[in-house]
Amino acid sequence: MYTATFIFAKGDWDAEFHALDATIADAARALPGYLGEDSWDNAERGLVCNVYYWESLEALQALMHHPAHLEAKRLQARWLQGYQVHVAQVLRSYGDGRLALPSGTAPHPQRGG
Repeated sequence: MYTATFIFAKGDWDAEFHALDATIADAARALPGYLGEDSWDNAERGLVCNVYYWESLEALQALMHHPAHLEAKRLQARWLQGYQVHVAQVLRSYGDGRLALPSGTAPHPQRGG
Protein backbone atom coordinates (compact mmCIF):
# COMPACT_ATOMS: atom_id res chain seq x y z
CA MET A 1 0.00 0.00 0.00
CA TYR A 2 1.13 3.56 -0.72
CA THR A 3 0.01 6.85 0.78
CA ALA A 4 0.04 10.39 -0.53
CA THR A 5 -0.15 12.87 2.35
CA PHE A 6 -1.05 16.39 1.28
CA ILE A 7 -0.46 19.02 3.99
CA PHE A 8 -1.37 22.59 3.21
CA ALA A 9 -1.87 25.99 4.82
CA LYS A 10 -5.32 27.40 4.23
CA GLY A 11 -5.69 30.48 2.10
CA ASP A 12 -8.75 32.11 0.56
CA TRP A 13 -10.99 29.44 -0.91
CA ASP A 14 -13.54 30.47 -3.52
CA ALA A 15 -16.17 28.58 -5.53
CA GLU A 16 -13.58 27.61 -8.15
CA PHE A 17 -11.38 26.02 -5.46
CA HIS A 18 -14.26 24.00 -4.01
CA ALA A 19 -15.36 22.80 -7.46
CA LEU A 20 -11.84 21.75 -8.47
CA ASP A 21 -11.27 20.07 -5.08
CA ALA A 22 -14.50 18.07 -5.50
CA THR A 23 -13.51 17.06 -9.03
CA ILE A 24 -10.13 15.79 -7.83
CA ALA A 25 -11.71 13.87 -4.94
CA ASP A 26 -14.24 12.25 -7.28
CA ALA A 27 -11.48 11.37 -9.76
CA ALA A 28 -9.37 9.78 -7.01
CA ARG A 29 -12.26 7.68 -5.73
CA ALA A 30 -13.04 6.46 -9.27
CA LEU A 31 -9.50 5.29 -10.06
CA PRO A 32 -8.66 1.59 -9.83
CA GLY A 33 -6.36 1.09 -6.86
CA TYR A 34 -7.88 3.82 -4.66
CA LEU A 35 -8.30 2.41 -1.13
CA GLY A 36 -9.57 5.32 0.95
CA GLU A 37 -8.66 8.58 2.58
CA ASP A 38 -8.39 10.42 5.89
CA SER A 39 -8.45 14.14 6.56
CA TRP A 40 -8.02 16.43 9.53
CA ASP A 41 -7.34 20.04 10.44
CA ASN A 42 -4.75 21.51 12.76
CA ALA A 43 -6.63 24.70 13.66
CA GLU A 44 -3.78 25.99 15.83
CA ARG A 45 -1.42 26.05 12.83
CA GLY A 46 -4.04 26.63 10.14
CA LEU A 47 -3.13 23.39 8.36
CA VAL A 48 -5.17 20.72 6.65
CA CYS A 49 -3.89 17.18 6.10
CA ASN A 50 -5.39 14.78 3.56
CA VAL A 51 -4.03 11.23 3.32
CA TYR A 52 -4.98 9.13 0.31
CA TYR A 53 -4.34 5.37 0.36
CA TRP A 54 -3.44 3.51 -2.82
CA GLU A 55 -2.98 -0.11 -3.78
CA SER A 56 0.08 0.69 -5.90
CA LEU A 57 2.39 3.51 -6.88
CA GLU A 58 0.96 3.33 -10.41
CA ALA A 59 -2.56 3.97 -9.06
CA LEU A 60 -1.34 7.00 -7.11
CA GLN A 61 0.50 8.31 -10.17
CA ALA A 62 -2.71 8.05 -12.22
CA LEU A 63 -4.22 10.74 -10.00
CA MET A 64 -1.06 12.83 -10.17
CA HIS A 65 -1.41 12.90 -13.98
CA HIS A 66 -5.15 13.58 -13.98
CA PRO A 67 -5.97 16.91 -15.73
CA ALA A 68 -7.84 18.30 -12.69
CA HIS A 69 -4.89 17.55 -10.41
CA LEU A 70 -2.48 19.22 -12.83
CA GLU A 71 -4.77 22.26 -12.96
CA ALA A 72 -4.85 22.46 -9.15
CA LYS A 73 -1.05 22.33 -9.00
CA ARG A 74 -0.87 25.17 -11.52
CA LEU A 75 -3.35 27.32 -9.53
CA GLN A 76 -2.48 26.32 -5.95
CA ALA A 77 -0.86 29.66 -5.04
CA ARG A 78 -4.27 31.35 -5.47
CA TRP A 79 -5.78 29.29 -2.64
CA LEU A 80 -2.98 27.95 -0.46
CA GLN A 81 -0.31 29.55 1.66
CA GLY A 82 2.10 26.67 1.19
CA TYR A 83 1.97 22.90 0.86
CA GLN A 84 3.94 19.69 1.15
CA VAL A 85 3.25 16.24 -0.24
CA HIS A 86 4.70 13.06 1.25
CA VAL A 87 4.50 9.86 -0.79
CA ALA A 88 5.25 6.73 1.21
CA GLN A 89 5.06 2.98 1.01
CA VAL A 90 3.33 1.50 4.04
CA LEU A 91 5.40 -1.32 5.45
CA ARG A 92 3.11 -2.22 8.31
CA SER A 93 -0.28 -1.20 9.66
CA TYR A 94 -1.54 -2.24 13.07
CA GLY A 95 -3.75 -1.20 15.95
CA ASP A 96 -6.29 -2.54 18.40
CA GLY A 97 -8.85 -3.39 15.69
CA ARG A 98 -11.42 -0.75 16.65
CA LEU A 99 -10.70 1.61 13.73
CA ALA A 100 -11.62 0.77 10.16
CA LEU A 101 -8.71 0.41 7.76
CA PRO A 102 -8.79 1.66 4.17
CA SER A 103 -10.66 -0.82 2.02
CA GLY A 104 -8.54 -3.58 0.57
CA THR A 105 -6.02 -3.62 3.42
CA ALA A 106 -5.70 -6.47 5.84
CA PRO A 107 -5.59 -5.70 9.57
CA HIS A 108 -2.52 -6.75 11.50
CA PRO A 109 -2.80 -7.43 15.22
CA GLN A 110 -0.83 -5.10 17.43
CA ARG A 111 2.47 -6.44 18.64
CA GLY A 112 4.28 -5.05 21.59
CA GLY A 113 6.14 -1.75 21.16
